[in-house]
Amino acid sequence: MASGILVNIKEEVTCPICLELLTEPMSLDCGHTFCQACITANNRESMIGQGESSCPVCKISYQPENLRPNRHVANIVEGFRKAKLSPQEEQKRDLCVRHGEKLLLFCKEDEKIICWLCERSQEHRGHRTFLMEEIAQEYKEKFQAALDRLRVEQQEAEKLEDDLEEKRTSRKDQIENELKSVQDCFKQLRGILASEEQKELQRLEKEAAENLDDLAQAERELAQQRKLLRDLISDLEHRLQGSTVEMLQDVKGTMKRSKTFTLKKPKALSTKQRIVFQAPDLRRMLQVFNVNVTLDTPMNKSLIIISADRRQVRPAMIFCIFLNNNEDLGVLGSPSITSGKHYWEVDVSQKSYWILGVYGGKYPDSNMMDFIRQVKSSQRVCSIFQPKYGYWVIGLQNHSEYKAFVDSDSSDPTTLSLFLSVPPRRVGVFLDYDDGTVSFFNVTNHGFLIYKFSSCSFPQKMFPYFNPMKCPSPITLCSPGS
Repeated sequence: MASGILVNIKEEVTCPICLELLTEPMSLDCGHTFCQACITANNRESMIGQGESSCPVCKISYQPENLRPNRHVANIVEGFRKAKLSPQEEQKRDLCVRHGEKLLLFCKEDEKIICWLCERSQEHRGHRTFLMEEIAQEYKEKFQAALDRLRVEQQEAEKLEDDLEEKRTSRKDQIENELKSVQDCFKQLRGILASEEQKELQRLEKEAAENLDDLAQAERELAQQRKLLRDLISDLEHRLQGSTVEMLQDVKGTMKRSKTFTLKKPKALSTKQRIVFQAPDLRRMLQVFNVNVTLDTPMNKSLIIISADRRQVRPAMIFCIFLNNNEDLGVLGSPSITSGKHYWEVDVSQKSYWILGVYGGKYPDSNMMDFIRQVKSSQRVCSIFQPKYGYWVIGLQNHSEYKAFVDSDSSDPTTLSLFLSVPPRRVGVFLDYDDGTVSFFNVTNHGFLIYKFSSCSFPQKMFPYFNPMKCPSPITLCSPGS
């Protein structure tokens, strides 16, 4: 009768998913209880496949945040694990199942406990046998060493689980950023790219689903390994805490599993190529709005050199060593823009510093130098590169730091860091005067959108703007169609 009660209790504290005793029990609103690892893995699978979570038993929907630990069930499971056998059963376990004699000896070759008749049988003849008390300390030390190693493996498993969660969060943020880039890019050319946008979004979402599915699979595999670890550790702890008979009973299999277990690192933690949106050939489409830009006479004639064809600008070599990034070496381009859509490309392949974009003639040309001198006397020149001063520009600093210069409420300049997977050797600038936008494209990376200024309040005239900074290499205007 007692054994029947234990069977009923075991059924109540068994996880419906893994069919093992509950580990870290978590209950749903519907009342069903599962292992924390099992219901977490099931929740992720449900979110990927169906978009919502449902109980694996009754299929009632639930919110993952409503999962709650069931300490009452956890206590029952713990008590069930520690439950002792009846005295009759304990006594029966001390006897040899073949001869009915008391188990007093340990066969070193077969690593099992035997009785005196077993020792004299053909099966164990010639084997080294010891009294269990003589061999117990040796195996206790072996079990303790195995337990210590497995606990280290358990810590590694927990670290891998944290790494997976961190990678999952990072991958999710990355996917959201890619989706936003897709949406911004196609909004620029909505009329002619509507169908292409849908194809690209579907491709990206498919890749995202596959990527998250790989992570979910890795988490399931890690959960299985962690469960095996817990079982091994629990078995070793039980043996170490129990009697000598309990410790040495069926020791061979337990020792083999303890020695051979090695935590396998999930494949999802290996480095994979990040999902990067590759836009269609936007450059070819933007060529429709291509404008032949040339460089005007520079404001700082002594510091700037313009090529004869007025398509290349660089700082004068003789002054480069004396220049710093606070010198304004800006050059305007022609023609001036008062309406419509305009596109041009700039070669910056040899540059380690540059600033590009558009300038709105908010200040008359004759007063520009006075204005710059006033700014330089009180703050860094870089702080003038803000939309409120008529500049809509991006730039490269310190060889690898790409920035967008945005408005600042203080006198200090404010920049946004731009993270580009492919450094641009050629940059496309697209000015939509009527829509109030300035967009920058990485021509080197399939026309990927670098940054976009929106809702701009342009003055009456706008000009292309080029600043070679202190880098002696030139900025080169590309010929239309090149």
